[in-house]
Amino acid sequence: MTNAPVADQRRLLELQALDTRLDQLAHRRRTLPAHERVAELTRRAEELETELVKARTERSDLHREVAKAEADVEQVRARAARNQARLDAGQGSAKDMQALVSELEALARRQGELEDVELEFMGHLENVERSLAELEERGSTIASEQAEATAQRDAELAEIDAEASKVRAARDAEAAQIDDGLLALYERLREQHGGVGAALLRGTRCEGCRLDLNASDVSVIRSAAPEKIVRCEECGRILVREHGA
Repeated sequence: MTNAPVADQRRLLELQALDTRLDQLAHRRRTLPAHERVAELTRRAEELETELVKARTERSDLHREVAKAEADVEQVRARAARNQARLDAGQGSAKDMQALVSELEALARRQGELEDVELEFMGHLENVERSLAELEERGSTIASEQAEATAQRDAELAEIDAEASKVRAARDAEAAQIDDGLLALYERLREQHGGVGAALLRGTRCEGCRLDLNASDVSVIRSAAPEKIVRCEECGRILVREHGA
């Protein structure tokens, strides 16, 4: 189209201002520092969860090893107790009694070895449980920080969305008053030129590309009928003239 009512052309500037504000709000929404904070805490929580799974698995394995060691020690103790009872009863030949004494000595050595193994596993288990407690405490701290950061981010997003909703409503009301053909041209140019489809011609300067137009172009623009849609020779955006000049 080549012509549009002067009032509609002027409304393009208000529409452009509202669209620019919507773009700013969208950019702010995407680049909130709170997003990075939440993402960092999520990463830390995931890394910590990996450590927790490893520590819990190790604790479970050590519990089994300690239980097995305890069972082995108890088995040796029970056998030693039975042998000691037979020895104390004095039943059997002198050879049998000597064999019992020898076996009791061997069982005592075996019990000592098994108790050393048991103590070693118990020491490892104590260290792992201490580390696990520290990891779980860190996990609680991170979870608390996550909740706080998420709440802050959501509050900021809600504030942005509330403003965007108001601006969008004003934008829709403004667009409804503009000629359909002019609006379509504006939308197409806005998409092509980084979100700016119309700009004020201030003196000899296009406020869209911030460049001064040459004198001959300005003369042609100023001599055009007020209803004529003029475009910047530098950037191609719709130019809205001041005071209809």
